[in-house]
Amino acid sequence: MNSNAEKYARLIKSKADRFGFQSCGISKADFLEEDARNLEKWLQNNFHGEMKYMENHFDKRLDPRLLVEGSRSVISLSYNYFPKEKISTLENYKISKYAYAEDYHEVVKEILRDMVLELQEEIGEFGFRVFVDSAPVLERSWARKSGIGWVGKNANLITKQSGSFYFLAEIICDLELAADHETTDHCGTCRKCIDACPTDAIVSEKIVDGSKCISYATIELKSEIPDSFKGKMEDWMFGCDICQDVCPWNRFSAPNIQSRFMPNEHLKNFKKGEWKELTQELFSEIFRKSPVKRTKFAGLKRNIEFLKSSSDPL
Repeated sequence: MNSNAEKYARLIKSKADRFGFQSCGISKADFLEEDARNLEKWLQNNFHGEMKYMENHFDKRLDPRLLVEGSRSVISLSYNYFPKEKISTLENYKISKYAYAEDYHEVVKEILRDMVLELQEEIGEFGFRVFVDSAPVLERSWARKSGIGWVGKNANLITKQSGSFYFLAEIICDLELAADHETTDHCGTCRKCIDACPTDAIVSEKIVDGSKCISYATIELKSEIPDSFKGKMEDWMFGCDICQDVCPWNRFSAPNIQSRFMPNEHLKNFKKGEWKELTQELFSEIFRKSPVKRTKFAGLKRNIEFLKSSSDPL
């Protein structure tokens, strides 16, 4: 290892802290052998449902050197999105906390790019790409390898100091950096997430059948929501936080300080009756910069109609 590997690693972590990242860890850019077996099995079980894109770029998902030529290190970062205030669910449909505000893809990627520019001013030019849930990168695996947290029974990455309400991002680069070590698992015998899931999507510890997940049904699924979800959606119209909300480690979640993650005022004031009258025009106005635009107007209307029909008395 070159003499700068430790120095640069320290600099990057210090810079990440200054740019508002919650955690930063480093792994050697290598083939994810264990994850290859797990991903293959997950796909064979059809746990990805209609997310056919998960079958693409299998090798790239497992080897960052195929994504960034000459890459030697994967820098994993986490960015807190836990809200200062929760949107009331009284007479309202529910929306996942990560979608309360501006689209995290844009916000976190902008911060990452600014951070890399500063790093290049101090270190010199280096080859890199930044990723925020935007390419075939197994983010959770790299974050686990870099010691940011462990994979919980709900398949989310969990950190002792801050729970799991954070986004993951990566800088894959050609710098040789001192790598970190994995942390230990602290779920113990707790089964709260498994027992709380209304659709039994957590089929075994750390394995989620995506096709049974409320988040999948309300965001990823493009066809009609299956009848098997009826009476089990618990008023979630976009995403689902149940398995995170019940996790004991999330009692340590602290509000984020990112102004662009302040809850959308429209979301705070809407009630069920108003959601049912949603128009394309209003959808475009409310969700112009939101992750909710991913489901499109037709998708959100479908979700609301499904919730309405599920709750109507027979």
